[in-house]
Amino acid sequence: MSEPPPARPSLYPLVVPVCVVGLATVVAAAVSFATATHGITVLAGLAAFLGASLLADRFPVPVDDLDASGVSLAFVFGLATIVLFGWAAGVLVVFATPAVMQLLDRRPPIRIAYNSFAFALTAASAGLVIAPLGGETPAHTAARVAVATYACYIVNVLLITAVVARATRRSWGGLIASSVRKTILPFTLMGSAVLTLTVLWQRAPLLSLALVGPLLAIQLYQRALLRALRAMRLALTDPLTGLGNHRNFHERLARELEDALRYERPLALCLVDVDDFKRINDRFGHPAGDRVLSQVAARLRQTGEAFRLGGDEFAVLLPGYQGHAALTAGESIVDRIATLDFGHMGAITVSAGIALAPEHARDRHELLKLVDSALYWAKEYGKNRVRVYQPDVVEFAELQRLANAGDRAARLRAAASLAKAVDARDVYTGSHSERVARLAVRLAARLGLSREELELTQLAASLHDVGKLALPEDLLRKPAPLTAPEWATLRQHAQIGFRMLESLGVDPVAECVLHHHERWDGTGYPDSLAGTEIPVGARIIFVADAYDAMTSDRLYRGHRSNDEALAEIVRCAGTQFDPSVVEALAAELEPAEPEPLPQLEYAAAV
Repeated sequence: MSEPPPARPSLYPLVVPVCVVGLATVVAAAVSFATATHGITVLAGLAAFLGASLLADRFPVPVDDLDASGVSLAFVFGLATIVLFGWAAGVLVVFATPAVMQLLDRRPPIRIAYNSFAFALTAASAGLVIAPLGGETPAHTAARVAVATYACYIVNVLLITAVVARATRRSWGGLIASSVRKTILPFTLMGSAVLTLTVLWQRAPLLSLALVGPLLAIQLYQRALLRALRAMRLALTDPLTGLGNHRNFHERLARELEDALRYERPLALCLVDVDDFKRINDRFGHPAGDRVLSQVAARLRQTGEAFRLGGDEFAVLLPGYQGHAALTAGESIVDRIATLDFGHMGAITVSAGIALAPEHARDRHELLKLVDSALYWAKEYGKNRVRVYQPDVVEFAELQRLANAGDRAARLRAAASLAKAVDARDVYTGSHSERVARLAVRLAARLGLSREELELTQLAASLHDVGKLALPEDLLRKPAPLTAPEWATLRQHAQIGFRMLESLGVDPVAECVLHHHERWDGTGYPDSLAGTEIPVGARIIFVADAYDAMTSDRLYRGHRSNDEALAEIVRCAGTQFDPSVVEALAAELEPAEPEPLPQLEYAAAV
């Protein structure tokens, strides 16, 4: 049998003495006040202060990170009563305020009794310590207010934390230190409000009563302001880890990237993903998974401004980091998390990817795409490691992503990433592969290809030069016409691209890439296919590629006009190009409104 939980300690050994002494103090205060003579001004002031105290206690000011309901400005009116009208009046006001309000809230009787009599004792202690401090000068008044404020505060903290410590089995000293740290400043500020209220009463009682309204207004405004701030924080914070959430991340990234570009300051973005997190949830349950995420978040805070993007994916912003420093920061994240001890769950590891701005990208979306590629590479090549984005390494990981993509949208996104990498290495200006893909789809639509064929043509056109990733960059970017051996090397890109794509199981796309330089008359490469032996997608890509090549600037020549390029392609129809595709291009380029393109579900991906 399991052991029963330990019984909670009884509060009566603490509550009973406080209530007995507090009751005696209240009775003594009532007798003392009743047997004295009071003018109408004093009675009116007491009534006003009691009313203000009740109202203030009804709407306490929340204090950030304070477990209690907040700090009440009733303290101001109760303490002012003690200083102005003596200990007896102060005890009655301070005792009555929590007693009445907690009765209305139907709190447990033991709680009402302890809180009310504890506050009565705090008021009595404040009145006792200032009794010897006579004098009516402003300095004497300030001294009485200061002494009364801190005497009342100290006794209140001691009595309230004592009962909390006993009820929760927590350290009394720890609770005192925590309470003082969170409330000393608000109570000090309220002490200054007590001084203002006291001095005004001494000079003009009616004027001091007018101060009650602004004090309560400030309290209500502070409540509304803090609620708004907490709501804003909740909207920008992940509730499990306390890190910034997805929305917060994108707002901060946009600002940091803007600053990086404006002030020419480097910025590193690090994406972190927990390795095999699904296995953790499946084997040990979601509470264990939540504990892992919380511990990972705590370690990420030690490196930079961290965010949880969702699930097991995190981001860290590293302003001012570049190159080796960014890599070192990423390695420290991976190493620090690998040392966490999760007991029976075993070691937990993470993979991380890093991209730099403006070195790798100047646009937020492009930077996110590149860092995601770097992270994907790190996970695919062993996990528990960090990789900085490198076009000549990471883009090959996109090939694997292309093969593993579960839908056409994911394949098109991976294809777009590869196409951008090719275009960055080649001599064309702008996004050559994207332009070829867009034009190829329009030509395919004019030729009446099916929806599936349109999507395959789009994918193949965006990847028609993917084999160039394996060629030397100095060859691709040579600022002069190529020599014969260089042309022979360059012509291999079609076969290289075919081998890349064929191994991934995207055969129709691979065939189009292989044959997109075959000529209609059979004199093209690599297989000298002729006429309709050439896949229709390859024939379309050949025309679209040639048109964009002629109308784009190269390192060694300028571009031709649209009319000149079209005239050259028309001249080569029937020898180099499929005549039907050339006719579709001519129709597409006519000044009249172009044929509407069927809406492809994922056309915007490239």
